[in-house]
Amino acid sequence: MIYGVDIFTFHDVLEICKKPNKAKLNKAAKEQILKSQKNVQKIVESDRCVYGINTGFGPLCDTKISADETAQLQYNLIISHAVGVGKPIDKEFSKIMMIAKVHALSKGFSGVSLEVIERLILMLEKDIIPVVPEQGSVGASGDLAPLAHLVLPLLGLGQVWEGDAIYETSEILEKHNLDPLALGPKEGLGLINGTQFILAHAIKGLEKFEYLLDLADMTAAMSLEAYRGSESPFKKELHEIRPFEGSKKVAARMLKFLKNSENMKAHEDCERVQDPYSMRCVPQVHGASRNAFEHLKMMAETELNSVTDNPIVLSAEESISGGNFHGQLMALPLDYATLAAAELGNISDRRSYLLLEGKYGLPRLLTESSGLNSGFMIPQYTSAALVTENKTLCFPASADSIPTSLGQEDHVSMGSISGRKFNQVLGNLVNILSVELMFAAQGLEFRRPAKCSKIIEENFSILRSKVAKLEDDRLIGKDMLAIAELINDRKFIVN
Repeated sequence: MIYGVDIFTFHDVLEICKKPNKAKLNKAAKEQILKSQKNVQKIVESDRCVYGINTGFGPLCDTKISADETAQLQYNLIISHAVGVGKPIDKEFSKIMMIAKVHALSKGFSGVSLEVIERLILMLEKDIIPVVPEQGSVGASGDLAPLAHLVLPLLGLGQVWEGDAIYETSEILEKHNLDPLALGPKEGLGLINGTQFILAHAIKGLEKFEYLLDLADMTAAMSLEAYRGSESPFKKELHEIRPFEGSKKVAARMLKFLKNSENMKAHEDCERVQDPYSMRCVPQVHGASRNAFEHLKMMAETELNSVTDNPIVLSAEESISGGNFHGQLMALPLDYATLAAAELGNISDRRSYLLLEGKYGLPRLLTESSGLNSGFMIPQYTSAALVTENKTLCFPASADSIPTSLGQEDHVSMGSISGRKFNQVLGNLVNILSVELMFAAQGLEFRRPAKCSKIIEENFSILRSKVAKLEDDRLIGKDMLAIAELINDRKFIVN
């Protein structure tokens, strides 16, 4: 993969995170970078007043800066904007930010030098990853504070991860015989303008969401097996006359998961007319969430392959001060995806509840000795709490705006908050689905000797390898955590 030349997918970025050497600069990319750098130098030499190259920033855009002060201007810009607070984001998020930033800068419209870009690539390859606080961006000129922290190590400042530990940058640079860099005209602005913090949260969230969407389908099928519901709502004919792509895909997957199930055959002659919505409407609800995933994927991959800093240098004669850094284009789909992920948890909790009711051959609370034992009563409380927490996280951050920069940045996206909330909801969803899986597996114990479909039986065995059938009350909180670990390690078969 070639930075600045190839079209990257979000999967490509995640692969580069694991193997940084998979992406490089080729001759064409280097020529783009050098040409842009020369254009900036010509602007400086022309003495024309161009924002961000020889002026101050934000409300100070009308303050001219002399050529002698250019280097100090870029240094001051970085250190003054590194004001993030809160816990550090995960190291992988920082790596994604670096990859996305290098890719954008390498397109040759930002005026950032080859030396700076190659230093960022070298840091990735040596696993020297900047520490970035999680709070402080309003998604206005992109992610100013997080990106300032991301590039502080170029100046020998801030902190970096090396392995799993955090060190002062100066210590690590000395260890690797690297000197701090001096930034040239426009470089500071090119480095800290952009949406790479928002984008990193979108990319990492897409990775989680993609698996959890598949897992939610399989989990719903396991619950339907335990409930001995009907598979007729998943028939192809039904979804061809309301042909949303997400619904059609989920319906087909449900039929695959239920193929040759003896539990489905046992339902054929029963007197039940229809199942509750949380069983019957899985294609429509899960399908809507899949549609949201596809929308976010399209938007994130467009952003990934875009130039999002400011100003954009088109030539030595023309630069444009515009708004490509504005985070709204990502904030809206992230808020949409947050709602979609929360809905997967919402309907999962309803299926869990149905399995506890003691209907259609299942014992109440999924235990044969309730009273003395609480059975699975309380895990559903946890599920309900997480579902409600997710609801509170669904308020769209992008619906808010607050003026900054003395009113120069008078409409902001809050996209960084959208991205953080998206990943919080996905984290809660893991635990909600772990509860449903635990209940569904217990329900299947009461349907024996009937066999499920092959794939459901395989997943049942995977779950039982960590969590035994519940006979009497025990520390089932440990069971929930064990299942969540299986989910996070992607042990369940979902395709």
